[in-house]
Order: sequence, then C-alpha cells, then structure tokens
Amino acid sequence: MTKTTILIGIFAVALSGVAGANDVEKAYEVCAACHGANGEGNNDLNAPRIAGMPAWYSVLQLQNFKSGLRGTNAKDQYGTQMRPMAMTLTDDAAVDNIAAYVATLEAPKPEATVKGDVEKGKAAYATCAACHAADGSGNEALKTPPLAGQADWYVERQLQAYKSGVRGTDPKDGLGMQMRPMAMMLATDEAVRDVTAYIATLD
Repeated sequence: MTKTTILIGIFAVALSGVAGANDVEKAYEVCAACHGANGEGNNDLNAPRIAGMPAWYSVLQLQNFKSGLRGTNAKDQYGTQMRPMAMTLTDDAAVDNIAAYVATLEAPKPEATVKGDVEKGKAAYATCAACHAADGSGNEALKTPPLAGQADWYVERQLQAYKSGVRGTDPKDGLGMQMRPMAMMLATDEAVRDVTAYIATLD
C-alpha cells in the first residue's frame, strides 16, 4: 500500500461528516502532510503555498480536480497526485469547509528561488495585470487567483504547464483556455523566468 493510498483513506474518514471548526482543522491535517501545517507549501513535495488563498479559488480548483479538469493529463504528474485527494471530499460542503479553513491560514512569504530579469518581467506582467491586478492580488469577478505571495517555483511550473498544454486545453476548462494563450505569449523559458521573478517581488 502506497503512502498516497494511506493518506486518501485517512482523508476520506477525516472528512466524513465534517461540520465543526475542530473537525475541519483535524481534516486539514492530511493536507498538511504536503502543504504544511500553516499552508506554507513544500517544494520537495511539489505542494504549492495555499495559506490565505481565497476560499472561492480553492473551491474552484478542488472542484476542477474532482471533475477531471485538472489532474487527468498523463503529463501532469503533480496534478495526478492531487486529484485523488480532492476526490475524497465527498460533497460540496466538505469542499467549502476545507477552502474556508485554508483561507484563514497564515504563512511567511516564500523565499525567491527563480532567477530572472525583474525589469523585463515587470514589463511583461503588464498584460497579466489586466486580470491578476497590478499588485498580484487577483480578481474574484474574473476568477483569477492572487499571485503575490505564491512560491515562484510553482508560478513558473504552472506557466510552463499552460504553455505545454498540460493545463488549459480541455474545452470544458474555459478559464484555463483563457489563460493558456496568455502564457504562450512568454515565448521563451527566459521570459517565463523573468515574469516569475517579478511576481516574486509583489507583496
């Protein structure tokens, strides 16, 4: 039995009948195995920072994993790890509860690890700002997540995922299909690193 299988089993039990705050906190302990006790993320486990993520966005992504819009592409090795965890959230209430709890978490801003030309990245980010806001705070009306405070290695990986078609190619994923051409405007790996390095400066 793999570690992932064990975690899925624990998660399913923990979330059955989740109702009170203590129940949700206990259920999050399984998420913490990868995302950290405070949602700080873990590069070694390929788990992004989720602390303080708006509940509406966490709900959206958890539902995307559950429905197969994320985590079903054979090349998305990290998404395929996350999808079975999301699928243990058996109903909308469980999804909402975990998302609401994640939104309360606080963690320090991660250290910058991606090297790039910040000034070039700033110029390129002008296009991103139309949806993600100039300060990287995101926009609920447009369903665009905050970028400020996210781990730069994760931002870089997701931009590459959109460019390669790992994300944003499912016709049912309207938001992903909007994002993919934006990512493809970053024609080179250097351009991806530059804009990622700039995003890492946003607070």
